[in-house]
Amino acid sequence: MTDERPGARMWQSAREAVGSARFAQAVALLAIGLAFSTHAITALIGWPGLIAALATLIVLAGFSLVARWPAVEWYGILPLTILVFVAWCAASVIWSDTSWLVATRVAYLIAFGVLGVYVALMRDTIQIVRAFGDVMRLLLGLSLALEVLSGILLDLPITFLGIQGDLAELGPIQGVFGTRNMLGFVALIALLTFIIEWRTKISRRGKALASVVLAGLCIILSGSPTTWVALGAALVALAALYGLRRAAPATRWRWQIALIAGGIAALVIGWLLRIRIIELLDARAEFDVRLDLWREASRYLALNPLQGWGWVGEWPGRVPYLWIETMTGRDHASALSAYIDVYFQVGVIGVLLFVALVGVALVRAWLLASTRKSPVYLWPALMLVVIAVTSFAESFAIVEGGWMLLVVCAVKAARDMSWRDALAPATPTRRPKNAS
Repeated sequence: MTDERPGARMWQSAREAVGSARFAQAVALLAIGLAFSTHAITALIGWPGLIAALATLIVLAGFSLVARWPAVEWYGILPLTILVFVAWCAASVIWSDTSWLVATRVAYLIAFGVLGVYVALMRDTIQIVRAFGDVMRLLLGLSLALEVLSGILLDLPITFLGIQGDLAELGPIQGVFGTRNMLGFVALIALLTFIIEWRTKISRRGKALASVVLAGLCIILSGSPTTWVALGAALVALAALYGLRRAAPATRWRWQIALIAGGIAALVIGWLLRIRIIELLDARAEFDVRLDLWREASRYLALNPLQGWGWVGEWPGRVPYLWIETMTGRDHASALSAYIDVYFQVGVIGVLLFVALVGVALVRAWLLASTRKSPVYLWPALMLVVIAVTSFAESFAIVEGGWMLLVVCAVKAARDMSWRDALAPATPTRRPKNAS
């Protein structure tokens, strides 16, 4: 007995450490940081290093889940929309010509999805906002520091990170994210997160204002037209939610219907005036690139319209992607639209499932944001608005950080507003939902 007691105490101490809230917080921060730093990580230590870090994080998350098993409410853990979409992507292994490649890419998708589920399960919404805020401050600060080093102090590009060193000309800049559009996307997420931090008093006023200035500066210097459109949509959504939260509960549904009608009208007007809007945003060149890419991709969509070519996420150097790049004369990592990318890779069924995933999550998050008192409920709704709008012109939502963010928001919205809760029998052991 005396030989076993020290080992038992060590095991108990290790289990308590792994099952602690501090450990869950650290894993959540590392998961978010990894998901949004993949470009910089692969530039520094390559794909083997990224995969090793990802696998290590998943193992740590698994240990944490096991240690905290009794405290986790497993009922209704995942929205069916996520499960069905991922299952369809996995099924594309069957009809793909490169089954091994599809299998590895589906595993990559699932890995970041698992980390997203872990973050949503282990942290409440206000803790998630704090975690995203801390990570975004670090990444945007590092990006701006490297841009100053490259564009002003050295006046040389940092090639391996994709930094062009154009800060002296006021951009566009790329930071540690590889492209200006990805920087703009992250900066917009950060800006909205910092605003929610300020409204919920997570951060002191001075820190919150400095963070907002940092994010706003990165948005401006990124020069990303897609980000400006998404920012406009997010501000309109924020104003609409601000009004809804102050409307009388008895009349709120009328305002919801009016907003839906107004949104549809805005989409129609935007489509009719799309050329003028593109010119005002000085985005004609980017639009032409996308139009050429989509036109070429449509030629190959006709060959596999129902099931697509198989899930790959970021485009590999294989056919038919090589054929599209050859015809457009450019290298592409995606179809520059999440909806078209999903359509191309997993067909009509896949894109309908993806739209359902984003749409159902957005509706749930919107209803929560418009009825719950705490400003923290605004965060998932605003994130999903940004994802839904950005996905028209970028494919961030189906890979790495964008996908993990989508999963986090969808899981949090489903756990607070699930149709399965309404059908579940009431039991005295069932824990109430966490209001934060």
